[in-house]
Amino acid sequence: MRIAAVQHDIVWEDREATLRALDGRVAAAAAGGARLVAFSEMFATGFSMNTHTTAEPLDGPIATWMAEQASRHDVWVAGSLALQAEEHDLPVNALLLVSPDGRHHRYDKIQPFRYAGEHERFAAGKAPLTVDVEGVRLGLFVCYDLRFADEFWAVARDTDAYLVVANWPAARRHHWRTLLDARAIENQAYVVGVNRVGEGGGLRYTGDSRVVDPLGETLVSAAGSETVLFADLDPAVVARVRTDLPFLPDRRTG
Repeated sequence: MRIAAVQHDIVWEDREATLRALDGRVAAAAAGGARLVAFSEMFATGFSMNTHTTAEPLDGPIATWMAEQASRHDVWVAGSLALQAEEHDLPVNALLLVSPDGRHHRYDKIQPFRYAGEHERFAAGKAPLTVDVEGVRLGLFVCYDLRFADEFWAVARDTDAYLVVANWPAARRHHWRTLLDARAIENQAYVVGVNRVGEGGGLRYTGDSRVVDPLGETLVSAAGSETVLFADLDPAVVARVRTDLPFLPDRRTG
């Protein structure tokens, strides 16, 4: 399955302007053969704690735009947003994965970023989520989750690829790149990291989006500017690596 990682800028707290700027990106990715088009964390507003203006329901403009793009271009579309959730008093930082036929799969970020006060503005997710996307078992994660290896280990045996969407600042770009590589190597799975570029909320972002293969080799990467990265994810490669190097059975989980 071909994935397109859209490394893009965000108009701070302005969903309408950002979505206008992103118009055409899904079409271009689909024309390049992508079956899944992935945007960054809070891709339409930026990583804002002003949830009174950024949070919206599932039938709000961002999720609606995602569903329309998925249907129009017959692809899967992924990206996170501040989502109002009936089961929580606070919104959740939800990574939505929308299928071409309009089905929504929702992963709520398990690890709110305490350093930025996210834990005070967003409810924490309760469980990981893996979705079969056209034969690729895709594990969904958001930004700060990347620092917690056990969350990735817990679903490794049933995962071919991890999708990590982020607003990871330039000041810690080395951590981002290193941790993406580590999650791929230790779990023998693809890792797709999608990060934003530009400036927002007083922070600078350099992107460094990348796709890493199950042996930890970088298939494609980019930094500094808006672009779309394409890579092919093959479950057979994951199976072969795990057969040739049977490390996962040696993991002690108890």
